[in-house]
Formats: sequence, structure tokens, C-alpha cells
Amino acid sequence: MAEKDLGYRRVQCTGRGSYIISLPKEWIQDIGLKRGSEIAFNLEPDLSLTLIPRKIREKTGEDISKLKEYYVSVDPEEDIASTLRMIQSLYVISADVIRVHFRGKPDDISKGKAAIKNYAKENFLGAEIIDETNDEVTLQILVKHSEFPIEKAVRRMVIVTLAAHRDVIVALKGGSKELYESIVSSQHDAHRLGLYIVRQLKFGIEHNMYRELGFRTPKEFLLYRIIVNDIKDIGENAINIMNNLVTVQKLVDDQLLFFKDPTMDEEVHAQLLNLNSVAHQMFEDATKAMFKRDYNDAEALIPKRQGYVKLENDLIKLMSSKKMDPNISAILRLVLDSCRRILDYAQDVAELTLNRTVEELCASFAVK
Repeated sequence: MAEKDLGYRRVQCTGRGSYIISLPKEWIQDIGLKRGSEIAFNLEPDLSLTLIPRKIREKTGEDISKLKEYYVSVDPEEDIASTLRMIQSLYVISADVIRVHFRGKPDDISKGKAAIKNYAKENFLGAEIIDETNDEVTLQILVKHSEFPIEKAVRRMVIVTLAAHRDVIVALKGGSKELYESIVSSQHDAHRLGLYIVRQLKFGIEHNMYRELGFRTPKEFLLYRIIVNDIKDIGENAINIMNNLVTVQKLVDDQLLFFKDPTMDEEVHAQLLNLNSVAHQMFEDATKAMFKRDYNDAEALIPKRQGYVKLENDLIKLMSSKKMDPNISAILRLVLDSCRRILDYAQDVAELTLNRTVEELCASFAVK
């Protein structure tokens, strides 16, 4: 229907303090509304209202609710890792059902199906196998954004990622197998949450559902996408440090590497723990300010980043003054760099919060 100007209507006040406005008769007749029909009111970013009759919204909703189904054909000569990356991409772009068809020998098909089922279980939040035949497996993503909101998923991702990074610092003084397994498990959880958040952001952008996802403007999709990347990098740094620790320990166990003094320097470790604690606290404070949409709290964090440079420099000087094995020194440098990055990410999140809220803050001031 072409755009039509239906004129102005005067706002009236009832005796009970409510405000009413009459609807154009022509529009009512064109839409087919009757007495008792329901109309949804959507508040737009520019404070205008959009009126949507319920029957039109539900009719539109039918298109959204249709399952997005995709098909993947697996060539026996292709690397299964390539297929897994394709399935992950489909998950991220909000696929609801993924049917994977296999070709080749029964043994190869069996291995391929097992690989896909394990990968989906470890990496895709809410993915279930709903059907399986001799040469096909079907995945369906059952979790919806209303059941696990984006903000809640980001909060959880921050918790598990910082926990993994904290455990790595503890492992510097001697890591057990159980501790390393806990770090890997936390990183897997963070990875699954990250994919889920990106999936939900993509779905929200596609259907212009920023309000349903808890955002005030569509611009906030970009903010959350950047934050997910920052959190992901923190987890990957933790795994990188852990892998270095495991490698060095294996060389020692195999008697290919010898330390004159295998114990961690207490003074260095204490300062690393302090810097790590400061970095984690600043990142947590930055994410809290973002969730609260608190401009002032975010602004207060930014000068703190420069104030922590002295802590980094003091730690570098201390490490340089110790006569440590080059292998240990290299790992400690990785830890130091990881803590520095967390401080930088916290500043990034604080600056993004300023960008997110400055318009609301300044628009609310009366001109004097």
C-alpha cells in the first residue's frame, strides 16, 4: 500500500487522567479492524510510535517462525574439519535445522557422523540430534533468545573466561592435570557462549529485533559483537599460556630440559597475581558499567588504565632483575602481556559504553 497522509488527530484527556486519540476511520476499514481488536504500540528510537494490528503482527510472525533449514553434503575425500567449519557457519547465521548427508564407505560415514555429533555437542548451545539414518544426521537448534538472553550469555562468558585466566596464573606454581582440564573446559564453555551470542546478534539484525533483545538502538549490535571478540581473546591467551606450561613441563619430565631452581620466584608471582587481580577487576567493572548503561562509571575507569602502567613497569623491572631461566621468563612475559591486554580490553569496553550512552545523556540536558 502506498504511503498516505491521514492528517492530524488531537490528543484528549479523559476524567481518569488517561490520554486518548481517535484512529482514522479509513484506516480502520482498510485494515478490517472491529471493536475489541488489539493493536500493538512500538516505541521507535526517535520517540515516534508505530501502530501494528495484532493480526498483521501475527501474520508477519509466521514468516519469522518458519524454520531455516540447510543441507550439507559431505564428500568422503574432503577433510571433515572443512565440513565442521561449514556447519559452524550455518549455526552462526541462525540456521534452525542442519541436515548433513554423507557419501562414501560405511566406516567413513560412521566416523564422520561421530565427529559431527561430538563437535555439535561441544560447541553449539542448544543443538540436538533429532534424526539419524545410515547416511544422514540432522541437527536442530532448540534454544531461543527469549530463553537465554544475550546479556545473560555475555555475563556468563565473562565469568568462565576470567576463571580460566585466573587458573592459569595459579598454575605457574605447579599445575595439576585436573587444573589444566578445568581451564580447557572453561574455554570450551566460553567458546560455545560466544558462538551463541553471535548467532543471536545475527538473528536480531536480520529481523530488526533489537528491542526484543534488550537493546535501545540497532547500533548496540556492533558493541556486543566487539565485546565478544575481546572476551574470546582473553580465553585464547589463557589457553596459549597453559599450552606453554604443559610443553615446558613435558620437556622437564622427559629430561630434555633442566632448571637450576624449578620453583617460581615468590616475589614475581605475587606481583603477577596482583596485576592479574587488578586487570580482572577493571574488566568486570567495565562490563558492569556497560550492562547498567552507566556513563559516569565507564568514564571513571578510563583514567585508571593509565594509572596501572606503573604496575606493569615495576613488574618488568623486577623480572629483569631476577636471574630466571629463559623458558620461565618467556612464559612470564606471556602472562604479563595477557594481563596488559585485559586492561586494554576493559578500557575498550568502557569507551564503547560511552558511545552507547552519550547520546541519551546529552539529549536529556535542558538548554540553559
